[in-house]
Amino acid sequence: MTESLRNTPNRIIIIGYMGAGKTTLGWALSKILNFKFYDLDWYIETRMHKTIAQIFEERGEDGFRIIERNMLHEVAEFENVIIACGGGTPCFFDNMEYLNKQGETIYMNATADIICQHLNISRNVRPLLKDKSEDEVKVFVKKQIEERDIYYKQAKHIIKVHLMDNRKKINAMAKQLISIIEMSRKALPTIEKNNK
Repeated sequence: MTESLRNTPNRIIIIGYMGAGKTTLGWALSKILNFKFYDLDWYIETRMHKTIAQIFEERGEDGFRIIERNMLHEVAEFENVIIACGGGTPCFFDNMEYLNKQGETIYMNATADIICQHLNISRNVRPLLKDKSEDEVKVFVKKQIEERDIYYKQAKHIIKVHLMDNRKKINAMAKQLISIIEMSRKALPTIEKNNK
């Protein structure tokens, strides 16, 4: 099933709101395809020797977004990689257009309910959420998803996310995603032929 993806230079770029499961799915895909995995936030922290929170504090959001774009342009030049972007990455500059040129973009489309369930698992490491009640988190998440959807939906592939609370569900979603990408690639020569 994965030979056509393994045998050509590839980038699979995962976008979506925080807590949608981008990093979780990215790791699963990287193991199946034997591709290197990069979480953009982790990459930024490693290169800058600072946490995202520290960068925000020192440079503000505008400063962070410039760094994020520069780091994105580094990592998205690598081949045979899975990249999980930050939740806001596609919403600034021409990032979404650039991502679509660089590889197969996947929007992990999760409801606010699913995201809140995922976020509850990692709530302590999410600075944006630590002082909010469960209801406040849900309202905050819903509003931000609505604002960002216009960018997220520019991805080449949209996958509906269900609760990923065990390894079996995660691997099933990764395999489903690989099938979607491979099917779209098989359809491409036919579409191009018909357009000539």
